[in-house]
Amino acid sequence: MNVASPMQSTMHIYEVRPRKDKCGVDLTSAGLPFGRLWYTNPDDAVDYAKFFSQSHDAVIRVYDEAGNVTETHEHRGRLQRAVATTEAKSRHAGGDGGVTADAIKGSSGR
Repeated sequence: MNVASPMQSTMHIYEVRPRKDKCGVDLTSAGLPFGRLWYTNPDDAVDYAKFFSQSHDAVIRVYDEAGNVTETHEHRGRLQRAVATTEAKSRHAGGDGGVTADAIKGSSGR
């Protein structure tokens, strides 16, 4: 049984291919919300794919008219949410191991 770890990153594959009508390129990926996007040049398509994949790893392949890969860009995503550790939660709640004013009052019998 293959169960994905919560920290496991999703890899998205983007393809930049020349349009059949010779008017720019198409950016395609299963990760895109709108399917195929049209761009006038490959650099703009690559920049969009890098921007859209900020939170996950991605491979962006640029193809020529014959279907050969001419460029490959590997983009390492960054985790966009902070995860609170037990130590940070404890410190936030005043449980960092230090002595609080209430503890001092309680130990002196007042």
